[in-house]
Order: sequence, then structure tokens, then C-alpha cells
Amino acid sequence: MLGTILALGGGGFSMSDDGKSAIDDFLLDLTGKNRPRVCFVPTASGDADSYSQRFEAAFNGRAQTSVLSLFCHDPWGYTKPEMLLEQDVIYVGGGSTANLLAVWRLHGLPAILAEAAAKGAILAGVSAGMNCWFESSSTDSFGPLSPLGDGLGFINASACPHYLGEPGRREKYVGWVADGSLANGYAVDDYAAILFRDGELVEAVAEQPGRAVLRVEQSARHGAVEVDVPVRRLH
Repeated sequence: MLGTILALGGGGFSMSDDGKSAIDDFLLDLTGKNRPRVCFVPTASGDADSYSQRFEAAFNGRAQTSVLSLFCHDPWGYTKPEMLLEQDVIYVGGGSTANLLAVWRLHGLPAILAEAAAKGAILAGVSAGMNCWFESSSTDSFGPLSPLGDGLGFINASACPHYLGEPGRREKYVGWVADGSLANGYAVDDYAAILFRDGELVEAVAEQPGRAVLRVEQSARHGAVEVDVPVRRLH
């Protein structure tokens, strides 16, 4: 896939008490614009109004904000998803990865998102908004943590957000890579993110010290192994 993707394991304004986030600042800087057009896509949360309001407060004055509400919530209403083709950043919120993917496909978003990325829009997202770009992922969309092999496949790997921040994430993900339930992939801790360009890893960044990003790969000898990805601390 052509284009740039910033995938957050956790963090950003979603996990900030005051809306401030070095990762979000980094994301805006990637556009090279003073007031980029940033559209929030809260599908995974069922378009939770409070989530969209937090986004708008966090980016107020720094970006031209909009919200794509596929659930027709006021005051945003329903806007044709083609609006995404006019954005500099498309920022996907957290929630249910499975529900997000199902709704997106009904509204034709996969093709629109690929076109937007090819035209220069940066695709970004946290948690479910991280998972969606990968071919498969670890998700709690069905209650207990489960492997999901139904992602968009913009990145040819599996994904696990909240890797060290939520009980069971690490053990389950390593086990699924080991037994082949999930492909080799990337595990990203809270307050960390990974940047891809044209499907290739560029770098990993974090907005707090000690936050890990790992490549998890199947191993004939060990089942699966974790390989540290160097992480650059953002200030």
C-alpha cells in the first residue's frame, strides 16, 4: 500500500487528561502544514459523542477539524465518506475493531482510505484504530482477547496494541504468533507508536520513557520470539 500510517498502541489525546500528546504533535508535524485538515473517525466507539468532543478540544486551534460520523450523530450528521479524500490526517479512534471493520466495509471506506493515503493523507489511529490497518490483530471485540484475521491489510503483519498495559495482551499475542493463529507482527505499548511508509517500518516513537515496541516472530525453537524495535523518545 502506498502512503503513511502512524499506529498508536495507546496514548494520544485518547489517554491524556488534558488533551496534550507528544505523539499527536508528531503526527501534525508529519503533514508539514501549520493548520492541517484532520478528520476524526470514531466508528469503533459507535461514534461516542464525548470522544469526538475530546478530539475537537485537543486539536482546537492547531488543525481544521472534522468528524466522520457513520452513525449520523448530531451535530456532525452523516457526511459522505469521500470527505476523507480532502484530509491531511485521518485519525481513527479506539473501541471495537470487529465492529469498525464491518461498518467501514458497508460504507465503502477501505477503497476510499487507500485512495486518500495514496494522495498523501496520513492514516493514524489508536488501539482499534491501530489494528485496522494490519492484516490481523489481537482484539477484545468479542469479550475475551481473541485473534482477528480480518483487517484491511494495508500493512502485511499482525498487530497488538496495549502490549504491556493490559493483562493478558502479551501472553496471548505471543501464543497466537507461535501457533500460527496470527502472522508475525508488531506489539506496541501504551504511549508508543510505529510509523510506516509504503508498507515499510520507518521508526518507533514514544511520548513516555520506558515504552516498548517489539517485533514478534514465530520461531521453530522457541515458539515465538520478541525482538526490540528501537524507540525514539518524543519531547
